[in-house]
Amino acid sequence: MKDTRYSISITSGTIVTALVIGLIAYALWTLRDLVLLVVTAIVMASAIRPGVLFFMRYKLPRALAVFGMYTAVFGALFGFIYFFLPPLLGEVGNFINVLPHYLQGFSLPAPFGSSGTSSFLSTNASGTGTSFVQSLFSLQKAFTNTSAGAFSLLATVFGGLFSLIFVVVLSFYFAVQEEGIEGFLRTITPLAQEEYVIDLWRRSQKKIGLWMQGQIMLSVLVGVLVYLGLLIIGIPYALLIGIFTAMMEIIPIFGSFIAAVPAIAIAFTTGGATLSVIVAGLYIVVNQFEAHLIYPLVVKKIVGVPPLLVIVAMVAGGELAGFLGLLLSIPLAAILQEFVGDLDKGRRARFARK
Repeated sequence: MKDTRYSISITSGTIVTALVIGLIAYALWTLRDLVLLVVTAIVMASAIRPGVLFFMRYKLPRALAVFGMYTAVFGALFGFIYFFLPPLLGEVGNFINVLPHYLQGFSLPAPFGSSGTSSFLSTNASGTGTSFVQSLFSLQKAFTNTSAGAFSLLATVFGGLFSLIFVVVLSFYFAVQEEGIEGFLRTITPLAQEEYVIDLWRRSQKKIGLWMQGQIMLSVLVGVLVYLGLLIIGIPYALLIGIFTAMMEIIPIFGSFIAAVPAIAIAFTTGGATLSVIVAGLYIVVNQFEAHLIYPLVVKKIVGVPPLLVIVAMVAGGELAGFLGLLLSIPLAAILQEFVGDLDKGRRARFARK
């Protein structure tokens, strides 16, 4: 039998390459918060790109078009806050106040009932023989925790404000520069893969922008339909439920069903089974209207991300990076979809040549 021996040679160049890759990976992990902010700015600049191109059709300079787009977006945001936030907060406050009344309409475990509360209080009241020294230590611990919580809250607020300003300024810079994002990608991409990365980004950027436009239109239309329907039926907190439904529309397939649960529960505690069936019927009608009219007219024309990939990406993004990861999950999934598609095309091309 022929003795076959394999030899593996590790050159100094291989070791240096492995060390460089390891250092880059470590740096990216250490600066992951900054990387997330930069990626968020890139996605934001890509999202407003269709609007910028729309303004530029009317011979506006790019900087003025970007400024107009940002003004329109933040103007709409402030308009929403000014006109809808006060009644929305009022509805939230009223809902919190009457939430125990709604919960009484359902069977609750004993610890949440009045008897459980009474037994809990009586059990804790029996321990009044705690020494004065222990009480002081408890008070000191509570004060320390409260102070730490206050400082943590301040740090979170100012850190979030700084992150928001950083993302807005950086995205504005990327959007103003005609090839701002592409220039940034050319800077960080090896020369051999530069053209492919730029082409991949251009295709992904178009898909991200179109998907976001379609999703916003879909969410707004469904939210308005649900709000008007609940208002006609006479369900309380119609505005709150309508906004919640619009937010849930970002979740494919299951979003409308998730949004229907609190609406049906409130209808049941307000008007019984008959009203809850009417509200369930409203959501079924809106769902059919969405599936057969809104989706074909608004979203079907857009080459978007498959629903299953959206769900998996949202779960993974939320687990890895919290709320920011949740926001970035769909754009990154669109890029991943394009990349996997390119790999599949290359594999099929190599197979065809054989």
